[in-house]
This record gives sequence, structure tokens and C-alpha cells, in this order.
Amino acid sequence: MGTRYGFTVTGEDAGARLDKYLTTTLAGKAKAPDAPLSRARIRQLLETGQVLLTAKPGAAPKPATDPAYKVREGEHIVVTVPAPRPAEPVGQEIPLDILYEDADLIVIVKPAGLVVHPAPGNPDMTLVNALIAHCGDQLSGIGGEKRPGIVHRLDKETSGVMVVAKSDRAHQGLAAQFAAHGRDGKLERAYTALVWSRPEPTSGTVDAPIARSTQNRRKMATVRSSAASGAREAITHYKTLKSWGEPPLVSLVTCHLETGRTHQIRVHMTSIGHPLLGDPVYGGSQKTRKVKLPPEAQQALESLDRQALHAHLLAFEHPVSHEKMRFEAPIPNDIKSLIDSLELV
Repeated sequence: MGTRYGFTVTGEDAGARLDKYLTTTLAGKAKAPDAPLSRARIRQLLETGQVLLTAKPGAAPKPATDPAYKVREGEHIVVTVPAPRPAEPVGQEIPLDILYEDADLIVIVKPAGLVVHPAPGNPDMTLVNALIAHCGDQLSGIGGEKRPGIVHRLDKETSGVMVVAKSDRAHQGLAAQFAAHGRDGKLERAYTALVWSRPEPTSGTVDAPIARSTQNRRKMATVRSSAASGAREAITHYKTLKSWGEPPLVSLVTCHLETGRTHQIRVHMTSIGHPLLGDPVYGGSQKTRKVKLPPEAQQALESLDRQALHAHLLAFEHPVSHEKMRFEAPIPNDIKSLIDSLELV
């Protein structure tokens, strides 16, 4: 058994890679499963004949198996997503970029494309699977069987620094710091992002509650009042570091979180008219903006294939030793290449 989704390719999406088109469409335009399907999962569906493509009305549907196939306007695509099988996560040998580790916690740099914990659409090959393989039974029972040791998350396509608990006492202490959102002076989180145009004012605070969108349950949205159904307080402090173009086409900003809501930076920057480059969910159609960039920047943006967001800083108090700890991760190569290409503007 599974769920079937059907799509007709519009002119706006014509020419997109099939795997990218399906990933974006399932995430943003359909009532897809509880979590977005990864590109790897989409490729699995292609390989197992779960994607059928009808080239034109009246034609017989045929299995689509090539993830690089460029979709055409008017084609109808049907995707069957098998029902997820619940299973306790197991260890899988996935490389980890470890910044620090002791008996109570581990600090890693999560790469873009890695899901933090198993969920529908991503049953394995997650950070949790990698941590179980690395830490063995030490993570067992911490934070629940599906997400052992996890006290905070990064979006799948967001890279950057994360801390994971390896002991119950560390889990409790770290969870309390993240619940306080740094207001007790113990926790600090900062992100680097590339946004369209230039925020005005160039630095400021977005104080807008966030709730699940009533138009698309896969998305989050700002709401006027924290009294709205499901709304939670959300505060982001941003500062523009540099802009390219006149008038500005793209800006490099740093964002400090005072709260930690799902998709917070992506939602907040979009709400003030400056969505992140490459964001397939909140960025809208970026074609008209993209064509204003030099060819090198256009190519770098296409190669980025994700939102330009990186968690470059994480500081916290060690939950056992109470030592102040601070970790930074350099901007990854895909975002750095885009920044370098923008210097040509």
C-alpha cells in the first residue's frame, strides 16, 4: 500500500531535472507525507518503477527511471510513495565531521543533504544512524528511540554546527539551554545566509510568531498574533554584511536566533521580502532575479541546489563541566563558490 500523487508540468517548471522537480513539487505543492522526500528517496522511487510519466494526453504512461531527465510542459507524472515501515534506527557507516567529543556530548558539522533523524520519507541514512554507528549503545534511550541524543535540529539542506547528547545528564542540560533560547546567557546560535536584494534597514529584528501555513500544511508562515492556532513566538536578529549590485541584487547576512522555530530564518527573511537564494519552498520563482546575475553566479546558484543557509556558530555551556564552549564551522564550498561568483557583479 502507498499514496499516489499526480502532477502536470507547467511552463515555469519545464526544463527542470526530474528528481529535483519531484522533490520540490512533493514538498511544496502537494499534500505529501509528513516530511519532505529526499532526492535520494526520489531516486529510489524512480529506480523501483514508482514514477510513471505520460508524455501527452491519450498516451500510455511509462516508467520514468532517469533522475536527470528534463521535464517538459504538459507532461503528467504520477508518483506512488509506499507506506513507511516503522523501525528502530540502526547504525550506518556515514562519515562524521567531528569538532569535539567527550563522554557526554559530541559536536559535529552537519553537511547539507543529511536528514537529522528518521522520519516518513527518510527512514535511514540520517545523522542519527551515523551517530549510532559511531557511539554504539551509548545513545540508547536518550531522547526517545527515534531520535536518540538529539536536542536541536537543522533543516535537511541547511549545513552547520550541531551538538548531540551522549548521556542522560547532558541531554537534560542541553535541552534546558535550547528551551531557554539563550535568554539565560548560555546559548548562542548564528547563521550565514544569502538573500535576494538588500534588507532595509540593513540590520534589525524580525519579531513575528510562526505557525503552520493554512494554505500549505508542508510550510510554516508568520502570523499576526501568537494567539493564533498553533502559533509560537519567533524572533530573529539579522545584520547585512555585504551587498552586490546597484540596486542590490544579493546580500550576505548573518542571523542570530532568539528562538528556534521550524524554518525560522527562511520564513522570517521571506516575510520581510528577502527570501534566501536557492530556497525551493519559501523562495518562490527565482528566475527573474536569477537572470540579472552574471553567468558565473547563475551557474553557482544552480550548482548550490539548496537554500543558502549555514549554521556557522554554536556556543553553549557544557551541561556537566559548565565550561563555556564555542564552535564555528567555515562556510562550505558550495556557498563560498556562490559568494566568490557574486564578486563579479
